[in-house]
Amino acid sequence: MTKSKIYKYTAILVFSAIVVTGIVYSQLSNRHKAIVKTKALYLTGLLDSNWTVASGTQEYNMVSPTFLIDGIYKSMEGPKASRYIQLNQTEKLLWIKGFEVQALDANTNAVLSNDYICHMNVDINDVKYYHHWQLNDRIGKQYPRLTSLSQGLERFDFPEGYGVPVIGNDFLFVTSQTLNQNIPDIFKKVKHKITVKYDASKNPIKPLMSKTVFIQLPFDKHDPFKGPLDPGSNQCIPVETKNHTYEDKNGNKLSGHWVIPTGAATYRSSIKEQLQIQDSARLHFSAPHVHPFATAISIYDKTANKTVFTCKVTNYKDKIGLKAIQPFRSETGVWLYGNHDYELVLNVNNTAATEQDMMGSMFLFFHDRELEQKIQPQ
Repeated sequence: MTKSKIYKYTAILVFSAIVVTGIVYSQLSNRHKAIVKTKALYLTGLLDSNWTVASGTQEYNMVSPTFLIDGIYKSMEGPKASRYIQLNQTEKLLWIKGFEVQALDANTNAVLSNDYICHMNVDINDVKYYHHWQLNDRIGKQYPRLTSLSQGLERFDFPEGYGVPVIGNDFLFVTSQTLNQNIPDIFKKVKHKITVKYDASKNPIKPLMSKTVFIQLPFDKHDPFKGPLDPGSNQCIPVETKNHTYEDKNGNKLSGHWVIPTGAATYRSSIKEQLQIQDSARLHFSAPHVHPFATAISIYDKTANKTVFTCKVTNYKDKIGLKAIQPFRSETGVWLYGNHDYELVLNVNNTAATEQDMMGSMFLFFHDRELEQKIQPQ
């Protein structure tokens, strides 16, 4: 075969590969396009892919790689990055006291609004974590997410005298993701600054245990995207059926990420099985996670027929986004009981002209009496 033919066939193959790649890429969801695009920009060196870490005595600070915001990215769609961290390199007992995430201009380091913060997740290695405290019966019982910050709740501190105990060299898995709900014509480079606040002293601190609860709504597994739905049916139309899809003990499909129509509505589901309270537990803090157009999220005690607490949500009036989410915080705490049935209740008011996506969850922090007994001898 002549060189000219080799060049010709090579060019055809390259061109065909480019066309096929373009077709496949065009069919991806916005979320998956962001993943592919971000990886390509990091691999080619067009974007800074490095994390910057500066660990102090009471804070662990890090700055994310650069994220390129080049269009609308709704909740859970934007560029993101993950890494493992250790608060220090020792086996000393530390107490996590709070978290914070800020958006920064990648060029100037100026602090930006929360318009560019989708969420920042912190996961634990539950096998190592609970094995260290000889609490192996807890392993695998819940998704090992310690907490999440999101737009409207970009920082929080636990009540005075309480914290999450960790060993300094335990690994935490951190993921931070960007957001852009309002500006379609944009080309902006953003970083996230993440802070983990902790106490390394020997001051008496009570341990907190995190439990995640979230709304799950049933949908028609045979025709999941059919609408409109009867408002009183307690069904939903899922955003998709691959992620945030669950199955109850009767084989019914449930979604934790669904579509809301225009107007006001209330969504609720039982969280009794998610709580896994054996006898009683005292709740001291709750970090809610909701999407724009949510107005309040509550825990309701069906057995006692009363609301345990409500977290108010404030939306921006001149743009899509969450201005503030009010966490629940209490030094004295509130008791939840294993023989009570609890619901998570979410109020929304979609003032946009189109349907929007929605989630409703809480990271609940209870006084961990069992772990306290394990720590005290040390």
